[in-house]
Amino acid sequence: MPNWEESFASWAKGPGDTEKEKCERAETAIRKAIAAHEKLSAMDITVFPQGSYRHKTNVRADSDVDICVRLNTTFFPDYPSGKTKEDFGNTDGSITFADYRNLVQKALEDYFGEDYVTRGDKAFNINENTYRIDADVVVALEHRRYRYRDDGSYYYVSGIAFDTDKGKRIINWPEQNYSNGLDKHTETGKRFRKMARILKHLRNRMKDEDIAAADGIASCLIEHMLYNVPKDRFGHDTLKEDVRAVLAFIFNNTRTDQECHEWVEVNHREWLFRETKQPWTREKAHAFISAAWDYLEFE
Repeated sequence: MPNWEESFASWAKGPGDTEKEKCERAETAIRKAIAAHEKLSAMDITVFPQGSYRHKTNVRADSDVDICVRLNTTFFPDYPSGKTKEDFGNTDGSITFADYRNLVQKALEDYFGEDYVTRGDKAFNINENTYRIDADVVVALEHRRYRYRDDGSYYYVSGIAFDTDKGKRIINWPEQNYSNGLDKHTETGKRFRKMARILKHLRNRMKDEDIAAADGIASCLIEHMLYNVPKDRFGHDTLKEDVRAVLAFIFNNTRTDQECHEWVEVNHREWLFRETKQPWTREKAHAFISAAWDYLEFE
């Protein structure tokens, strides 16, 4: 039987210094590409990391950089039912998302070379070289979710949104994901990120051994499920005890829809399994956790 404590201790660690430096170089290069473009350099744009790279939950086998290039002067709104932009004093933006995305594509190709830039449905992939690591560049606008308070005044919650080339609008909440994940990491005695890396490594190992239940299990789904695990399931004397405790909790609470009805994504803006637009299901998540338990030969 494998020495799982030894494996978990290794898996809990983030990418090494060399890998980190390559990630940082990729991020810096993307910033330079945007700054070098005549039109984009004059626009109000924020370039920032997101996903596992920013959260420090990335693992070596999946270690790439996810960078968002967000335009701040035009946004995608979500208004309450029956309301329009006029109710909030908004006007149409000065550039369409499609035009903005094309500008970013040109900036990336000018800087990196066309052979290094691949346009995907959701993001541009910047191919790695000996100097930098693979990078995904998501082009987005601000997303504003408008809502009313009890006193009749309104507010909005800010995220990001973009349209895929296939015409699907995707909304994400990178700032909320980061800040809530950091809070969870702190309250679990800095075990949350370690558990995320361990379960991602475990998923990768299961996939390598052709265990079907590990297929299609997104890294962010692993983090979302862990986020819903109470803090008292973390912080045991050994990592193996932590892994056993979090797997048991997730297994027991994903057996039916009702048991995880209140589970949320890390961002606290979307339900995890309830009418989700994500590519996962509660049943598939449960099957993965069950297979992971069996793979580790827990009793």
